[in-house]
Amino acid sequence: MKNAVNLTQKNFPAEVLQSPTPVIVDFSAPWCGPCKVLDPLLDTLAGEYAGRVKVATVDLEAEPGLAEALRVQHVPTLVIYRGGAVVEVIVGFRGPGPVRALFQGLAGT
Repeated sequence: MKNAVNLTQKNFPAEVLQSPTPVIVDFSAPWCGPCKVLDPLLDTLAGEYAGRVKVATVDLEAEPGLAEALRVQHVPTLVIYRGGAVVEVIVGFRGPGPVRALFQGLAGT
């Protein structure tokens, strides 16, 4: 995703926990069918809401330690942070409407 930050264990604190804007962390995997549908939508919305909502992505296979630390067991999983704290966890992809509503709610629009 061109509008998302690729997370690692090393940059997670700075990119997520210390972010001044809300962050949607997308846990996905290359073999995940629903992830292949969700990722382009997240990328588009990340561009539309740039500066108001940050999107970060974690490849479950490349960063299993992050998934384990956050107890992510299924993909796709969206973990929403505000002020460095988890405010919501969404497991699965429920369609574009709820994802757009999530961005609108986080951006206050």
